[in-house]
Amino acid sequence: MPAPISDEQNRRDREALLDTAEGLFYGHGIRAVGMDAVRAGSGLPLKRIYRFFPAKEDLVVEVLRRRDRRWRGDLAAYVARAEDPRGRVPAMFDWLAEWFSRPGFRGCAWINAFGEMGTASEAVLAEVRGHKEAFRSQVEEWVRDAGGGAEEAEAVFLLAEGAIVTAGIGGDPAPARRARAAAERLLERC
Repeated sequence: MPAPISDEQNRRDREALLDTAEGLFYGHGIRAVGMDAVRAGSGLPLKRIYRFFPAKEDLVVEVLRRRDRRWRGDLAAYVARAEDPRGRVPAMFDWLAEWFSRPGFRGCAWINAFGEMGTASEAVLAEVRGHKEAFRSQVEEWVRDAGGGAEEAEAVFLLAEGAIVTAGIGGDPAPARRARAAAERLLERC
């Protein structure tokens, strides 16, 4: 009889599984990646994978949740380095430009997930909407701190989202610089 798996080993295996699934889903697409590819990449047997996540949809949802925490956390930490509140919105666009320049950048994971699964998965749709609302709230806070109001916050959010989509499609970080300049002009009026 095999020895029981420790809680620590379960944690490590789960994280390795999520790392593998995130890399495959983001790099190749959710629908294009079967659970056999996740199994092969993670080195875990399918039976163990399905103990962690009973369905592929559950795995996709957790990948999006974990990525959201990391993505927004990294963005917030970068933006927090701007001591002057008026520098936080431009800093957000600087971070986006760096993200767009990273090897393997394929656009927004949440937009990609929505594009693949649309409304076919209520759970995935909820994660996509949750991420976008949380990002919108972050942007609203930074715009408010810079002296802007709700109208400016909405415009800056749309500039950021547009830059993300445009960079993902075009493979060029330039949309972040153009959106940054537009946001600065907008906030100069506040």
